[in-house]
Formats: sequence, C-alpha cells, structure tokens
Amino acid sequence: MITSPESHADKLPSLSLEEKASLTSGADFWTTKPVPGAGVPPMLLTDGPHGVRRQAEGNDHVGLNASVPATCFPPAAGLGSTWDPELLARVGQALGAEARAGGVSVLLGPGINIKRSPLGGRNFEYLSEDPVLTGELGAALVAGIQSQGVGASLKHFAVNNQENDRLRVSADVDARPLREVYLRGFQKVVTAAQPWTVMCSYNRINGVYASEDAWLLTDVLRGEWGFTGLVVSDWGAVNDRVKGLAAGLDLEMPSSGGVTDAQIVEAVKDGTLDEAVLDTAAARVLQLADRTAEAREAAEDGGAVYDADAHHALALEAARRSIVLLKNEDGFLPLDPDAAGRVAVIGEYARTPRYQGGGSSLVNPTRLENALDAIRALASAEVVFAPGYTPGQDAPEEALIAEAIEAARGAERVVLFLGSELESEGYDRTGIALPAAHRDLLDAVLDANPNTVVVLSNGGVVQTAGWDHRVPAVLEGWLLGQAGGPATAEVLFGLANPSGRLAETVPARLQDTPAYLDFPGELSRVRYGEGLFVGYRYYDSREMEVSYPFGHGLSYTTFAHAGLQTTATADGGVRLSVEVANTGDRAGHEIVQAYTSLPGSAFTRPRRELKGFAAVHLEPGQTKTVQIDLARQDLSVWHAGLGRWILEGGDYLLEVGASSRDIRQSATVRVDGDDLTQPLTTGSTLLEWLAHPAGGPAITAVLEKAAAEGNQRAQLLIDPEGRSLIGSFPLTRLAAFPGSPLTPDALEGLLRQVSR
Repeated sequence: MITSPESHADKLPSLSLEEKASLTSGADFWTTKPVPGAGVPPMLLTDGPHGVRRQAEGNDHVGLNASVPATCFPPAAGLGSTWDPELLARVGQALGAEARAGGVSVLLGPGINIKRSPLGGRNFEYLSEDPVLTGELGAALVAGIQSQGVGASLKHFAVNNQENDRLRVSADVDARPLREVYLRGFQKVVTAAQPWTVMCSYNRINGVYASEDAWLLTDVLRGEWGFTGLVVSDWGAVNDRVKGLAAGLDLEMPSSGGVTDAQIVEAVKDGTLDEAVLDTAAARVLQLADRTAEAREAAEDGGAVYDADAHHALALEAARRSIVLLKNEDGFLPLDPDAAGRVAVIGEYARTPRYQGGGSSLVNPTRLENALDAIRALASAEVVFAPGYTPGQDAPEEALIAEAIEAARGAERVVLFLGSELESEGYDRTGIALPAAHRDLLDAVLDANPNTVVVLSNGGVVQTAGWDHRVPAVLEGWLLGQAGGPATAEVLFGLANPSGRLAETVPARLQDTPAYLDFPGELSRVRYGEGLFVGYRYYDSREMEVSYPFGHGLSYTTFAHAGLQTTATADGGVRLSVEVANTGDRAGHEIVQAYTSLPGSAFTRPRRELKGFAAVHLEPGQTKTVQIDLARQDLSVWHAGLGRWILEGGDYLLEVGASSRDIRQSATVRVDGDDLTQPLTTGSTLLEWLAHPAGGPAITAVLEKAAAEGNQRAQLLIDPEGRSLIGSFPLTRLAAFPGSPLTPDALEGLLRQVSR
C-alpha cells in the first residue's frame, strides 16, 4: 500500500547514479524497476488497445502465453467506423477500469498510425486512413483510459505503416505528408488529451531510428506539441540506449538484464552523457509513478473492481455501431424475424467468430458469443447451418461446399459469413481478395440461392469488386470483439440500425491503391512516393472508381441535410451548422462529414480533405442542428520552405455530406490567411524577386535603369518572353552572365532594400 505523502518525483536528488539509470529500463517483460530503498514502486505495463492483455504467468509480447480474462472490445478497425468520440471515450473508460482492477499502471494503446496500404498487417489495430478522424477518436480513447488513473500509451510513434522489416525499415517520407498525414493524428491526441506515455516505433524515419530521433522525440513531441509525459520504447525497439536517452527516449522496455543500465552509468562517468539528461528521464518515470499511484493503491486495497456484465453490454453497443451496411438492394435487409421459411446460415465464422487479429493485442475474452446462436434466438423460422470452409485453410473443401449448397437450396434467405484470415502483428497481407475457399463457396451458394446477404469478418479491407454485384446486401463486420455475434444478428434482423461509416476506402483492386508501387519497399527502405495522396485523397483526386468510398455506410432509415451556414471562429477557423433530418421510419445515427478544398491554391492539395465530423442520433421525423468546428490548425498546411504551419487565405469550398462522394450541401467561405511572403536571397529566382512586394519594385528599377542605358541583358530580363525563358534562374546565376546588370554592388543594394 502506498502511504508516503512525499511524491516520488521529490526523491530524485536522493537517488544514486545507478538507481537513476535503473529507472529507465524494465525489471522484466512488463514491469519497471523499483527502488525499494527510496520507496519507488514497480509499475506494470500491459498490452491493449482493445482489451487488457495482462498475463497471469510467463512473459511474451506476441500473444503466445495465456492472459487474464478481460473484455474484448471491437478492435480499432471496428471502432474507427463508429465515427463517434463519445462512444470511444466510454470504451476508453472501461479499458481504464479493467486495467486499474488488474493493477496495471499503463495500458499500451491506442494505436493511431495511418492505414497507408490495405496490406498493412496491423491495420486492424489502427483507426483510419485519415488523420483528423484518427486524431479525434484517439484523443477520446486516451481521455477515457486516463480518467481511471491509468496511463495510456499512444503508439506507434511514428510512421509505422507496415510489418515487413519493421525493426529496421526506413520510412522515407517528405516533409508535407509527414506533417499533414502521418504526424497530424499524433499531434491532435497529444495536444487534446496529453497521454501519460508515448511509445516510439521500431522503424527508422528518413534514416533515423525512432528510438534515437531527437527531432521527433524532443523537438516536435515536446518542443512543438507540449508533451509532458514519458516516452517508452516499443518492446525491443532500442538500437542504441545512450543515444536514445539523449534523444528523449525515457524508458526502455523490456528488461535488458542490466546491460543498458551499465552503459548509461559508464557514459555519465566518462562524460559522453550529461547526467542532467539521465535526471530528466528518471524524473519522468517518477512522475508516471505519481500519476498512477492512486489507481495502484486502489488495486492493492481490493477497491478497484469492474462490472464485467456492463462492459460486455458496452462491447455489444460498440460492435453494433461498428458494422457498416455497404449495400442493401431493394431493402433486402433487415430480415423479418417472424417470417416463415428456412434461414440458412453458412460459414464457420458464424459459429466460430473471428473477433480479433493476431499478435500482442490478443485478448482472452470474458465471454464469447457467436452469430449463429444469436440468429437462432431471434428468428422464428428454422435455422440450418453449414460451415462451408475450415478457418485458416485457403483451399476449397468440396464436401463442405456441397453441404452448403444443400442448405442454401432449401432456404428462403441465406446469411453467408466470409472474411480474411491474415491480419496480424509481425507480417503484412499479400493481397486483399477473399481466400479461395471463401470465393468458391460464395459462387456455389449464389448459384444455389441468390437471396443471400454476405457478412464480412476482416481486420483490413477485402476486395468486393467481382462478386458484390451478385448479392443484394453486404455487411462489413470487421473484427467485432466478444459481442460481435449478437450485434451482427441484431443488425441483420433490424433490432439495431446500422450506423457505421467506412474509415478507409474499399478499392476496386489492389493495383489501384496509392502505395501499390511503393509497398513494402526494398533493402530496408520504403519510399512514400504517393505523398499526401493517401486513401480517399488519392482516389477522389484522380476521380477513380472504388467499390465503396471513404465515409460510406447505409442505414435502414434516410437522412436529409439542409441549411448549411458558416461563420468564422475566433481562432481563425470555421464553424458550420447544418440541419439534419431523419426522413425515415426508424431511429438511427447519421455521421455528418465536413470536407474542404481551396481552388487555385498555391500548394498541391487533394480534391477534398476531411476537416470535421459529428455523429447525431435522430428519432423518426426528428431534425437537429449539427454544429462542427473546423480548427485553424486542421485547415493549415505545412510550408516546407518556412518550416512551419501556415494557413493559406482564400475562398475555401466547404462540402458537407454522408461520404467523400456523397456531398449534400456546399458553401464557399472566405478565410483570412497568414503572410506567405518568403525572405529573399541572391539564391532566389528572378520570378520570386519580381513576385515579392518589396523585391519586385526594387529589381524592376535596377533592370529598367540598366535597360535605358542600353544594357542588352537588362532588356532581355525586362522582356516578358525573356523572363519566361530565364525567370527560374537564381540571381547569382544571372549575375555570372557576361554583361549582366546584376553586378555585386547591385545585388548588395537589392538585399539592403528588401531587408529594411
């Protein structure tokens, strides 16, 4: 029990060099080192992010050893499709409560890396292909977890978008996409929710290991974003412990058996590491001990408990909200639970649910309910079942397919469960097509009975082009956690109205994806050649056909948008309001999505970009005014030349709709921007000088004077045709030409004029 009124942070001056070094690495696989003589306790860190994976015995990081039962909520692939920060905050609170009850000080999650390619093996743990959606949802999860006195660990920082060669690969990405796509979500979470820890990733970023990248861990994370917590390594991510400590990596996990502690002590003693750097890292570990002290004490006293039934109910609610109705031709769904006639449920996933991906996030659920039992409980008609395939086996099995055909032929309706089986930490997918066994089963069932709804179970998008035109309805069920079975049944029979929206585009083909030619790279380097054009930014800008666009999702009711209005906000952003009406006969959730673009921008921009959204629940016939604030920061772009965020002024096109390709309302709004004038040098081009408010008149005067004196070079530079030919030359190059009017004295005078 923690009894000392003295904070752990106050004990730093009393610790020896060796004790301070010991605080910066693990005692074993999951706990930090205590300092018994100073009363500093060990802290337990445990995997998340969609459940608490606290191992009862044994240590491993890849899900091989059994863990204590915990609620398995839908993984991020599902939660991202809810588009609902309030719901994710409640899930975060539940995760925090379960971690607290288990004596866990830090839950390792959420993961908020961008889904760059659908082949990413860990995409099921990540929320979206969009940084604004990712950031808002990630901040809600962090706030929920930390409301229980348990630290969150925002991961994997940063640019961790593949599993292939993940411990060495260098993600080579330009400044604008790095800032605007891959770091923006982290920035939003850090500034909005201040996670108590951030976990660095394994990979290198532009050649530098994340674990020893001072620009990333100190300059950006702390200096620009104001992060006040502790940076912990991913398990085994440390390349050089002393360099990492100096860069801002505070805690190495897991234990190195004292090896790296000794390296730190030696570096301090020989003067290669300032002891003040070690003091800073040790102080952050002690601060974390203070932040988690109350929860740790509650667990030790037996006062930290949670309601497993209530958490299962929340998991059920989250699963319902995660399901996306991709297609519903002629109102095929919902099925009538009171209808006569046989219902055939086909596919082993209906009986043996695939509810989470593989790897370190593998949760041992408190219970696991399947869709087959739930469908039988809801349907009045006879329900027959055929497995159709063996999970994990790609090759079709003729006997199972024959059994499925027989079941389908005698049914009024068929519910066919299909999915992908390869999402896991440690390796990437090799394609997005359904397994061959599932494709053959699908063809056979549809030939036997076209009245079939397909339910997908997958952690990353699967290809639907080529078969979805043959089925009247498709449910994207993702990986839905322990309550996904009844959630799916309730949506199928209309007890729940589907409200999920795609947080990632479903492409028509793998070859159409933006990173197709640059994934996963070669020789331990991967070039992010698509730049800003990730996900829908690419597809929409190219006006490319996709199977289902970003933000798409159908409902059993209908919604109308009207009356879009915009006003400027005090921080330089935009506030919009729009009237949303439920025009159908069922209650449901609409997700209002706000996109912006700037026609005529000086910067390369996607066709449209998500800048805000809101989830609203409406009863039949009800209308609500939905208000969305578009922050100045989210409207800004990264100016690589100036090395900072800037807001470009102009007439922005604001589009509000139900997906990136279902725009219901639009308006033009004037936004006042920043001064984009760049400082001039003699290395600036002639055209840059002419466009500058001070440089233009100054250089024009020099050239006109020289031209009047008969200087032919000056006459060429004044002539519009001549300027188009050599206007891209820097002044220093023009000055080197024989007879140039841009003499050293002229250049010096020009610089004096523009520097006043």
